[in-house]
Amino acid sequence: MAPSAKAEGAFRTIGEVARDTGLPQHILRYWETRFPQLRPLTRAGNRRYYRPEDVALVRRIDQALNREGYTIRGVQQLLAGAAPAEAGTEDLIPALRAIRDLLAAALAED
Repeated sequence: MAPSAKAEGAFRTIGEVARDTGLPQHILRYWETRFPQLRPLTRAGNRRYYRPEDVALVRRIDQALNREGYTIRGVQQLLAGAAPAEAGTEDLIPALRAIRDLLAAALAED
């Protein structure tokens, strides 16, 4: 990942983001349709300008999808604030323990 010649807070074009992240431009455009949080500024001729927070979000999505094994839906849930593995686990563990205890009691009766 080669650092860009632009200042840290400068807006980046889709080509610059694609080059910096190693992601194809069509993938970045697709992600804009799947992740409502990813909304680069658009100017005349539909030119996209990514703010630093947009670039950070692209990197986060890339990390989750391509390195951590999340699905598109999983990343959508993650970005919405509820990681699929963590959603509702507080209620799930006691319920599973109760089922385990019932099964153990049923086996002990046999």
